Amino acid sequence: MNVLKSSVVAIAVAMACAANVQAAEVPAGVKLAKVQELVRGNGDEVPTLDPTFSSDTASSRVIQDMFEGLVTEDLDGNVVPALATSWEVDDSGMVYTFHIRDDALWSNGKPIEARDFEYSLKRAINPATAAPYAWYLTMAQIHNADAISKGNKPIDELGVKAIDAKTLQITLDKPVPYFTKMMVHPSTYPVYKDAVEKYGDNWTKPENIVTSSAYKLSKWVLNERIVLEQNDRYWNNDKTVITKVTYLPIQDLTAEYNRFRTGEIDITSSFPLEQYNAIKKERPNELLTMPSLGTYYYLFNMDKAPFDDARVRKALAYSIDRNVVTDIILGQGQLPAYSVTPPSVAGFDAPELAWGELSQKERNQKAKELLTEAGYGPSNPLEFELVYNTSESHKKLALVVSSMWKKNLGVKVELANQEWKTFLQKLGEKDFQLARYAWVGDYNEASTFLSYFESHGMNYSGWSNIDYDKAMANAIKAPDNSKRNQYYQTAEQVFAQEMPAIPLYFYTRSVLKQTKVGGYSKVNASDARFTRDMYITQ
Repeated sequence: MNVLKSSVVAIAVAMACAANVQAAEVPAGVKLAKVQELVRGNGDEVPTLDPTFSSDTASSRVIQDMFEGLVTEDLDGNVVPALATSWEVDDSGMVYTFHIRDDALWSNGKPIEARDFEYSLKRAINPATAAPYAWYLTMAQIHNADAISKGNKPIDELGVKAIDAKTLQITLDKPVPYFTKMMVHPSTYPVYKDAVEKYGDNWTKPENIVTSSAYKLSKWVLNERIVLEQNDRYWNNDKTVITKVTYLPIQDLTAEYNRFRTGEIDITSSFPLEQYNAIKKERPNELLTMPSLGTYYYLFNMDKAPFDDARVRKALAYSIDRNVVTDIILGQGQLPAYSVTPPSVAGFDAPELAWGELSQKERNQKAKELLTEAGYGPSNPLEFELVYNTSESHKKLALVVSSMWKKNLGVKVELANQEWKTFLQKLGEKDFQLARYAWVGDYNEASTFLSYFESHGMNYSGWSNIDYDKAMANAIKAPDNSKRNQYYQTAEQVFAQEMPAIPLYFYTRSVLKQTKVGGYSKVNASDARFTRDMYITQ
């Protein structure tokens, strides 16, 4: 629910029935199993369980079961109240006042208060914290966030203030029409100050952690399992049905699928791509394919030759046959990507990009011309390393794409896989040439994809372009969605001219789910699938 409209009057939002839209809703007549325990595949071992440091999907899934923000999403992807019951925005569109619910408690029984949000947001923006999503608060235009993140102002000048125990005021530098949507991200969740300051990096261990949502951490065995148990102090605990959820970090998709087939896993993170058609035929009631807010890339390091040359970047982008990738290699309804923003984003109209309108034969020819102009050819072949995090699906795609480059352009590619935590570290240190990457939207609006590539965005590529930044700056000031979309299209055009990353395909979300599991959203395009919404039938 977006509370900011192009109006000069204050708008109040209240949701007296918030508890009814944000928890397990068991249909009448459904008989529940006696044991309400869920096992979920999670792909990778989580790098962190600290909301302030969450920057990957595996971590976010677990964190969102344990922590909550001012707002959250319902099964349809609508923004609804969570730890805030209501909020207002003033006439300027820049001052938000959130009212924290009276029954909000930490898992240790202490009240959740406005000061917890103030502390946590200031912790996130503090340069000394080195939080990977500090840029996100800048993108949200929270007052002074940009200057503080650069070390030019003290953190106490962040536009976040606890007015009293249950009233939080957030002031922006400029109106952001989708600000409340941005508050669904884990980096905006409150963390418990006393635990953080007492235990430091160890505050997320089971014996130390204090949580705010439906579950609390009971066990964390690295590379084996994370076990969460019901938090009976959660404000909406009466609507929570699942009493325990276990997350298994299984990178081998075949192994995960086999454990699903034996009934050990209730919901998978994915499954072997090559078995999609067989699974679709044999297990149609267990296979779910859903829309997704996600774009799969190959990301260039702009600071390292030869990728400081746009001609080289565009040549590699052009010479990939995306129809082969989506229809033959993947085959799960994924769409070829020539732009940044997925078509599943609400209210977004994709621009017509010249290179996307060419035939693949024409793209291949243009790619050869560009690479020749850049000085590469049979006597001086282009060589580089492509890194990806350990996964059979990433490996398979990298092999196919590198063979296209070799066939079409004579390019020599060395493939290297890295364990997830090492891979993220390499990205953060910009210790790569070309890297597999993906972006899953933090909220359902085009800016979550396009803002990544702004000069002050997360942007591991190191790309910076004044025209791109200007288009995004104008978008946030646009008077309506139509005008905003025009600026987004301009940003997409600039991206296509510079190609700081290679868009490969737009995601769908496909998982296997045991039929006994209810309450799993099939329509929400974001990756939010909260255990608190689920239940197990007889």
